[in-house]
Amino acid sequence: MMMPNKLWNSFTAAPHRVMFFGGAVQAVVAMLWWLYELVTRFGIVGHPANWPIVPVAVHAYLMIYGLFSFFMFGFLMTVFPRWMGGREIPAKRYVPAFLLLMLGAAGFYAGLFGSHIVLVVATTSTLLGWGTGLYALLRVLLDTQHRDKRHPTVILIAFSLGWCSLASYLVWLMNDNAFCLRLAVQGGLWLFLLPVFASVAHRMFPFFTSSALPQYVIRNPNWPWWTILAASVMHNLLQLANAGSWLWLCDFALSFAALYLSYCWGFFRSLRIPLLAVLHIGFAWIGIAMLLFGIQDLTSVIDAGPVPVWGLAPLHALTIGCFATLLIGMGTRVTLGHSGLPMQVDRPIMLVFAGIQLAALLRILADMLPGQSSYWLYVAAAAVWLACFVPWVLRYLPVYMRPRVDGQAG
Repeated sequence: MMMPNKLWNSFTAAPHRVMFFGGAVQAVVAMLWWLYELVTRFGIVGHPANWPIVPVAVHAYLMIYGLFSFFMFGFLMTVFPRWMGGREIPAKRYVPAFLLLMLGAAGFYAGLFGSHIVLVVATTSTLLGWGTGLYALLRVLLDTQHRDKRHPTVILIAFSLGWCSLASYLVWLMNDNAFCLRLAVQGGLWLFLLPVFASVAHRMFPFFTSSALPQYVIRNPNWPWWTILAASVMHNLLQLANAGSWLWLCDFALSFAALYLSYCWGFFRSLRIPLLAVLHIGFAWIGIAMLLFGIQDLTSVIDAGPVPVWGLAPLHALTIGCFATLLIGMGTRVTLGHSGLPMQVDRPIMLVFAGIQLAALLRILADMLPGQSSYWLYVAAAAVWLACFVPWVLRYLPVYMRPRVDGQAG
């Protein structure tokens, strides 16, 4: 049994260890809370809880700012120095960021069962932790002389916009301004999550594919990446301006650019290798989701109703299909590679990958299929998410506490 100080030293030996730990815990706890909210709301078990803020705002916050940010910080704090030939980020920068983020996460749950002021304090802690992590990444960018800093710069801008969107959520908590909540949710999706995932994919997927597939010719045009970024920003601006009749323009453009990149990167060839296939499948969901968004946009223009056709189906095609798939794919890859473990996945982990696709399909169908009993699909999607992430967490959470099996540092 490891002594406490040795355990702490192993745990804090690399940024991905602490941040992935936080993200793994959140992947389970955040969805447990949502599943509880669903089963009580629909009267399956017990009675609806009286939360201090609306449940949809809680769900959006937990998924955008309480889950994905941990994994993103862990991954980027690991790869930024490698991308730009810089020095590793010291523990004195990433450990405080992790502690503040974890304090904010724990405090947010406490606030849900406590008082509104606790939610404000917890969100402030998350905002401080986010800023601390952002500064650590910024130092790498400023302290290196690499000739190509396009991807790190775009990602830092997206993270800064994410910080501003999180600040807008804090403002909403304090003054209940509906526009601030819209700004927080829309900004978190279209100015932060999508640009970061797309930029990481554009920077890394051709490299991953070329190292895994024989005779692979790298094709990685820049114009689809810039199109995705511009269309994502435009989608956000049109949403905030209530100009939904023009959304189809940017959504179809984004879909075409993403699908074209999937083609250039050799989507079908990548399916031969499981750990590579899950990354390409996850990215392909961007093209599918934005195609659904575009069709939904045109339908809303033709037949303007109070509720968009398909509801939130396109959104969950993006968030579960793409973001969650890439999260678990990149999380697995980094965990294996930076723990000295073989870069291979067994059948249980492949079932986890497949299960995330099932969760995405169930959540999409819940809004697409007619009928009043579709709430069972909402519950089923949340349950399948947990059935996927709980085994993944149980498998890899102990890895972050142990030294590398190959004896190397990190």
